[in-house]
Amino acid sequence: MSIESVKNTIAGGRAVLGIELGSTRIKAVLIGEDNSPIASGGHDWENRYENGIWTYSLDDIWTGLQDCYAKLRADVMTKYGVAVEKLASIGFSAMMHGYMAFDENGELLVPFRTWRNTVTGPASEALTELFNYHIPQRWSIAHLYQAVLNGEPHVPEVRFFTTLAGYIHWKLTGEKVLGVGEASGMFPIDIHTKNFNAEMIVKFDGAVADKGYPWKLGDILPKVLLAGEKAGVLTEEGAKLLDPSGTLRPGVPLCPPEGDAGTGMAATNSVAPRTGNVSAGTSVFAMIVLEKELSAVYDAIDLVTTPVGDLVAMVHCNNCTSDINAWVNIFKEFSELLGVDISMPKLYDELYFRAMEGDPDCGGLMSYCYFSGEHITGFEEGRPLFVRTPESKFNLANFMRSHLYTSMGALKIGLDILLGKEGVKVDSILGHGGFFKTVGVGQKIVAAAMNAPVSVMETAGEGGAWGMALLAAYMVNKAPGQSLKSYLENKVFAGNKGVSISPDPADVEGFNKFIERYSAALPVERAAVECIK
Repeated sequence: MSIESVKNTIAGGRAVLGIELGSTRIKAVLIGEDNSPIASGGHDWENRYENGIWTYSLDDIWTGLQDCYAKLRADVMTKYGVAVEKLASIGFSAMMHGYMAFDENGELLVPFRTWRNTVTGPASEALTELFNYHIPQRWSIAHLYQAVLNGEPHVPEVRFFTTLAGYIHWKLTGEKVLGVGEASGMFPIDIHTKNFNAEMIVKFDGAVADKGYPWKLGDILPKVLLAGEKAGVLTEEGAKLLDPSGTLRPGVPLCPPEGDAGTGMAATNSVAPRTGNVSAGTSVFAMIVLEKELSAVYDAIDLVTTPVGDLVAMVHCNNCTSDINAWVNIFKEFSELLGVDISMPKLYDELYFRAMEGDPDCGGLMSYCYFSGEHITGFEEGRPLFVRTPESKFNLANFMRSHLYTSMGALKIGLDILLGKEGVKVDSILGHGGFFKTVGVGQKIVAAAMNAPVSVMETAGEGGAWGMALLAAYMVNKAPGQSLKSYLENKVFAGNKGVSISPDPADVEGFNKFIERYSAALPVERAAVECIK
């Protein structure tokens, strides 16, 4: 779009805004009528650890959101010389899960408990058994039930509880709603009704019946909506809350608030069955849209949904590139010692490309990238570890390849359940995140781990705020009856499948040999955790 056409789009109120509140950054992206970003704003923030709880204060939330939006407004004025007075639609997303509970007056009862807290173990285990459905510790219902088990005095006063995205949407519109993808991180979704699972709600009410609470679970949960449905409008009070300057007019329609998983699916065009995406950076997770429900309950697999309510299997691992980054920094230090000036991007590229010259099974080398615990392999703590036998083929290529492989090690174990034991079929996987920056290398590693083609698109780097803007645009711009899948394929990505790399059979075989040694040597990692304090 030309600058003049963008100016007309903004002045005419046809631009769409998406805002996502991530763990360390709040980001706003404004898109034009071709769904491309035309302006952005950001605000860095950090969670606090207070009284044993990871939290953000309400002041953190609102000052951060207002600063992010103010920077977006400033970016628009700088680039185009126009003010943002009206918008076609707005969407909010945020880190999923967590617990925000309110009383009958809408007052927060306890500080916001984020997804990062691991204080709900007993509740997670009890609810998983009660529902015969995996309930991770970070889910909202686990936080509520743990408060019940703890006998916390605020529980009888709860009249509504929600997530961060749901809270912001409520305050800006007055509507207590959630998009189905975000809702699936609060409480299990019935994929047939596209709503909270009614049978499980009854089971939960039965489990707490002896407490005599003046509420039933169904009465304090938000309403579930699907992508494309209307979720309220920006009120006059909400407009002033988002934009204290008073420039933004009320009345803007809002789409259902979503979680960062759903916006990631939208931003990578991974919403259809048999599609998926892998996000790899400091941590790594894979999401695959399922054709049917799994045959059993697995601790390694979380079940969430797409923004339209299709079932998604998620494998989430805490550790990915931190150990690689540490080793690259060692090589950087060595190069500086020799007086060699080499940029970090070039150093990463050279080391990653050298890894591709190594043996497919890493020549017998073994490493673990566990900076922290890893639930899939049963570790509450981690120790980065490298080990080899005297007979191993110890060279730079195999050394780097082992670190790339191990970054996908825990993920591979979880994915083997889906792709092997459950027979889940995948037609396309899209990779995004820092692991894929060196062209072709991360793709080859993940393709070998999953034995499936992996693609990377330039737009994947736009992030969740862009994905949220796409969902907001879908609500107001879709054709009658047009599915989200069709809208993304035809209006956003227009057949752009990205650059795809198919798995090399030798790499697949080599990765499988590596993962056998990886699994067998886990007691070595356990010994390191127990002995190195």
